Amino acid sequence: MRQHTIQTPYVVGEVHCYSTEINGELVLFDSGPPTPEAFASLKEQVDLSRLKYLFITHCHIDHFGLASFIRKESDARILIPRAEDRKIRLRAEYLGLFTDLMTEAGCGREKAGYIRGRMEKELTLLAPGSYEVVEESEVPSRLGIRWMSCPSHSQSDLVYLYDKHAVTGDILLRNIYQVPIYDLDLGTMSGRFRNYDAYCASLRQLARLRGYQVHPGHRWHIQSIDETILWYVRKVLKRAHLIRHSGSAEAIGAMMETLNGASTEPFFLHMKLSETVFTHDFLQNPELLKAAVESLGLFEHIRAQYRGVVG
Repeated sequence: MRQHTIQTPYVVGEVHCYSTEINGELVLFDSGPPTPEAFASLKEQVDLSRLKYLFITHCHIDHFGLASFIRKESDARILIPRAEDRKIRLRAEYLGLFTDLMTEAGCGREKAGYIRGRMEKELTLLAPGSYEVVEESEVPSRLGIRWMSCPSHSQSDLVYLYDKHAVTGDILLRNIYQVPIYDLDLGTMSGRFRNYDAYCASLRQLARLRGYQVHPGHRWHIQSIDETILWYVRKVLKRAHLIRHSGSAEAIGAMMETLNGASTEPFFLHMKLSETVFTHDFLQNPELLKAAVESLGLFEHIRAQYRGVVG
């Protein structure tokens, strides 16, 4: 498995995609952001004339943005998660409901509209019919690629497994708190996606990756599955401690009112809302996270911190 590093214009910095050959066919996992510079960098590292398959872990702009560029210069088949397909196919309905959801959460109409506009541009990068859905395609099994659904950061997060390699996108990152994005529930097209519940369920899945070589979407590597999980859980607990006495829906509303000031960038507003709602959900049901961490045999490492937050 080869790692390809591509610079992005975003605060997250560089992103990694990965390639390997399976039965003589070149396979790429993720692609990079939709900029000419990123595309030039990718073409220097990957022979697109030989590329047969492009698998996307999740459709955030730094991971799938070059898919449309690749489609124009390659015959590669593009495969994306089912949740992303639903978002693309139901774009107009999704954007309307998402805007309403953000407004109801306290995001001003102007800022909600800005966020909607940015998302709309991203959702037009791939047209329905220009890709296949991973969960419905015969391609993964034919190539010997398995996938695991591990939603939290996004609803669509997939891990791709080949041999003893795991391409994990943004699911496992070293010392990066990947924000669980506040979003419309794509399964029901109603209400918000419950990232916290999904994260706790996904933690149990991640135990299966012990023994695999993990290929993350950012930073060069991770220390280990367990250390990466513990770092993230400790961050959740630290944030929960900070808002323990003000983690109610009213406090979230007050925060949004403050952040709706003219100087607050809409992207930051969205991320702060996402982080705070996730933490609030933990405070409402901390036992769910405790049980998930216990299932991994890791709870003793965070017991004292957990008790300091929950009591």
